[in-house]
Amino acid sequence: METSLVSNSQRSTCLCPRPQVLGLKISATMPGFLCFENFSLTLSWLLCAGPLNICEEMTILHGGFLLAEQLFHPKALVQLTKSDWEHVGQPIVEALREISSATAHSQPFAWKKKALIIIWAKVLLPSPVTPSDTETRWQEDVFFSVGNMIPTINHTVLFELLKSLEASGLFIQLLMALPTTICRSELQHFLEHMTIDTSSKDVAFFLNVWWEMMKHKGNQQDPLLSQFRMMAYKYLPSSDEFSHPPKRFKSDPDVGPTMPLLAMLLNGLKQMQKRILCLGMKCCALANLADMLSVFALMEDDPQEVSATMYLDKLATVISVWNSDTQNPYHQHALAEKVKEAERDISLTSLAKLPSETVFMGFELMHNLLQEWGSELQAMLNNNQGTNYDSYRLYDSLTSFCQNLNLYLDTASVSKEERQVISELAEHVRDFLKKTNRALNNKGLEDITASIAMAIIEQKMDRHMEMCYIFASEKKWAFSDEWVACLVNNRSLFREPDLVLSLLEMVIDVIATDRVIPQSQIKQVIDLTLECYADLSLPDKNKVLSGVLHCWGRKGLLDRLSVYLEGFQEDLNMTFNQLTQSTSEQGLAKAVASVGRLVIQHPEITIKKMCSMAVVNLGTHRFLAQILTAFPALRFTEEQGPNPPTTFMVSCLRETVWTKFSTPKEEKQFLELVSCLMTPVKPQGIPVAALLQPDEVLKEFVLPFLMLDVEEVGLSLKLFIQTLEASADLEEYWLHTCSPFPLLFSLCRLLDSFSRYWQLPQEKRCLSLDSKDLLIHILELLCEIVLANTETFSPDTWVKSLSWLHRKLEQLDWTVGLRLKNFFEGHFKCDVPSTLFEICKLPGAQWTSQAHAGYGPGTGLLAWMECCSISSSVSEQMLSLLVVDVGNPEEVRLFSKGFLVALVQVMPWCSPQEWQYLQHLTRKLLEKELLHVPYSLEYIQFVPLLNLKPFAQELQLSILSLRAFQFLCSQSCSNWLPMDGWSHVVKLLCSSLTRVLDVVRSIQSVSPWAQGQEGDLTQETLFVYTQMFCHILHIMAMLPQEVCEPLYVLALEILTCYETLSKTNSSSSSLLHKTDERHFLKSIAKNISPEERRQTLLQKINNF
Repeated sequence: METSLVSNSQRSTCLCPRPQVLGLKISATMPGFLCFENFSLTLSWLLCAGPLNICEEMTILHGGFLLAEQLFHPKALVQLTKSDWEHVGQPIVEALREISSATAHSQPFAWKKKALIIIWAKVLLPSPVTPSDTETRWQEDVFFSVGNMIPTINHTVLFELLKSLEASGLFIQLLMALPTTICRSELQHFLEHMTIDTSSKDVAFFLNVWWEMMKHKGNQQDPLLSQFRMMAYKYLPSSDEFSHPPKRFKSDPDVGPTMPLLAMLLNGLKQMQKRILCLGMKCCALANLADMLSVFALMEDDPQEVSATMYLDKLATVISVWNSDTQNPYHQHALAEKVKEAERDISLTSLAKLPSETVFMGFELMHNLLQEWGSELQAMLNNNQGTNYDSYRLYDSLTSFCQNLNLYLDTASVSKEERQVISELAEHVRDFLKKTNRALNNKGLEDITASIAMAIIEQKMDRHMEMCYIFASEKKWAFSDEWVACLVNNRSLFREPDLVLSLLEMVIDVIATDRVIPQSQIKQVIDLTLECYADLSLPDKNKVLSGVLHCWGRKGLLDRLSVYLEGFQEDLNMTFNQLTQSTSEQGLAKAVASVGRLVIQHPEITIKKMCSMAVVNLGTHRFLAQILTAFPALRFTEEQGPNPPTTFMVSCLRETVWTKFSTPKEEKQFLELVSCLMTPVKPQGIPVAALLQPDEVLKEFVLPFLMLDVEEVGLSLKLFIQTLEASADLEEYWLHTCSPFPLLFSLCRLLDSFSRYWQLPQEKRCLSLDSKDLLIHILELLCEIVLANTETFSPDTWVKSLSWLHRKLEQLDWTVGLRLKNFFEGHFKCDVPSTLFEICKLPGAQWTSQAHAGYGPGTGLLAWMECCSISSSVSEQMLSLLVVDVGNPEEVRLFSKGFLVALVQVMPWCSPQEWQYLQHLTRKLLEKELLHVPYSLEYIQFVPLLNLKPFAQELQLSILSLRAFQFLCSQSCSNWLPMDGWSHVVKLLCSSLTRVLDVVRSIQSVSPWAQGQEGDLTQETLFVYTQMFCHILHIMAMLPQEVCEPLYVLALEILTCYETLSKTNSSSSSLLHKTDERHFLKSIAKNISPEERRQTLLQKINNF
């Protein structure tokens, strides 16, 4: 058993990682060689400390040099010539080979590099000049201690050793690590060495060095090369531009030293061309020259990278040639090593260009060599005895060179003489290629292409992500054992949305074929793919979901992969059970991830389930909307045959919940859900986007339902106003996509249907008159929006659109057009019945009269009142234009009668807001004394000595209400209204009387008229309460009992007010007055039916 002479601490910083002690074993049968059974023991004195500790491998290398010295004695190795190497150099070569063989399981290439660096450093820095130099070098030079073990040598030893080891790649790596001046000097030494007594091995090594120079890309992370470069900067004289060594190793072969070095190699080729005798070397020389000129002279500064498919095919071609070429050094290498080297061979690039003189020297040399070697090379290429790599490279490189040369001729700016040279060369190369019958056998390429792609992926080589895309889409490769293993081992690389989608597409396509694949293997791949999807970021998940929707529609993966996606329904139910139980923002991210897993499997079922839950489960709509808006891919547009395309989200809402609401709460939740989907709330850490746009909400849920006989019209109007308000802040004028003028007409037509409201059967009235106010508000808001965006229309389009709308409105009730008065201003006059001009001074510049059916003589006041119910501004204008002579009692009396008749005619068709406008108008008329409402004594037992002036207007309004209902309930009007019509007018009456009651209470509480008086307004207020109570009971007696409930409630409220106020007055006269009033009120209440209401009223009165 061999004993190690290297301590543990030394091993930790040793140049090589192996702890074993290796003995140099050289056979004694070899002539002139000594046998060292355990050479490291003999050289134990060499194991000294230093910046880089000496290890066992170094002792073996030193042994090789000692044997070489023995063989060359009495001469020193520094005197070695090229011819001496064959006899002397073998021990050194054998030592390096033994080291590489013994370290095969660790880093053989790395140790070979270390050894060559040490040797080259020894060549560059043979020995210190003075003792002080020795001390300095010992402290600072990392190579000094190990270099001392090697005898002084010259460049011949270095170059011959490199040649013997066939280490052209290592030579270029080390050469390019040196400072520029030294690098050129060393290359010059090399070329001088090669051109002396040039052998075929010299030529082969020179060509390989040249080829490696072109392929070299540097390795900025290599610490050995960095130390080598630092040593050269520090201890060697250099005329480089850097006066100090750089802080980190830099090697950029394209920008700095490469161009002059290539020129030097070109000169070397010229010097050695007569020594190139072998056909293979001639192929290699011409291929090198063609590649150098193509890449470093003819190609664009920033050439486009070949596609990944072409790149892979090129690799497969190169490796296929290597596999068939038994003489190629890579023939026996593992596939991964072949791929790495082939990548270097086909990926030549340059950021700089050769000087023009070098280029034309290359052109001339190419021309001469083709003339000299052309015939024999063509004969070789036309030989059908198979393809070796040298001949393949020659044909491929010349083909590329010819293409680049022709492109260069078309684009470059060159002199006439230069163009002549280039043209002749191009013609010569074309002739050479034409005479060459070269057809590469592609058989077997497909077999290795998959393996190459997988090797690139496994080793994460250049362009490995592009290989992942080919891997994920190539159906012929899929589901082989190697393919599945590659996917399993490299799943982290497939966490890209496009790759996940490609895998899914490929799986679905493959299982649709007749290929027999185990289900377990298919399920494994699907599960792996879905795991990759689950690991994606939310934006990337949306990309995959978008792809799934585009490829397979709303049914998603489950439609094609249902056999392999078992348990979806159970997972769906469990997930949504959890969602209903936890709607906090803390669980939002987890909920989004859960839904993301489901939605890709079956988008339709998942989204419809969420829509249904958001409407049915109270309080969940906001949380579910936040989840939905995290998936903007759901805005996928579906083609629906002849129907216009719509988004998937809209389709799910329409098919799942729209028209299926069972309660008002569900409708409310739907409205809020739509609002959240249009203007999503942005939770922290989760990107969201609107799933619904205002225009599509209008087109899908509003426009088709704007008809009075459509059940959903009320909800559609709520959606309409919600959409307009939600989109108020949008910069873009989105209404253009909804055709705003037809939209305006649709609203006007719906508004027109209210003019025939009570004539329609109940099933045709799906919208209450209360909703008329919402409709009017939407119409006004829409007009404002369109007017604010007139600049989006061309002047001609704007005028034509207005004219079209105006013509359409002529078909409707005239009051509808009057509501668009401001919209048409400046273009069209207001069209009103001619009878309106009889009572108003309407300016002809703004108003025009037309004959309207139903507006004969005496209907001017009716038209006037309809105008007043449109808006407060129109009401003010109508009041200012009204022609009534206040000084003529008869005219005021006639106007008052006409007003009552018109009020009765208009009231049933009024919305609450319109009725409010008329109530305000009535007060104005009373204030101006244009309206006369006489007091009645029918509910007054005696003339009270009271101050009723503060309550005059309220009493008049109460009496006017009684008179209106006496008219409305008369025989001539009794068949006007259906039962719900009577309910509507009762509702309007209650609203106005409630307002009157509020005013009365307000007057009594403030009592401005009581200031300075001994009494207050208590008696007057009680009197007004009594009158209002009697008026209400009178009206109730005339109306159907089914509609009287609101009036009955109001009567009870008045009695409560009366009771509360009367208790504040406890005088003896007040007690007598209370008794009389109680008796009077009971006599009125006794006439009320039904019995329950009568008894309740009487009991309330008895409590006074």
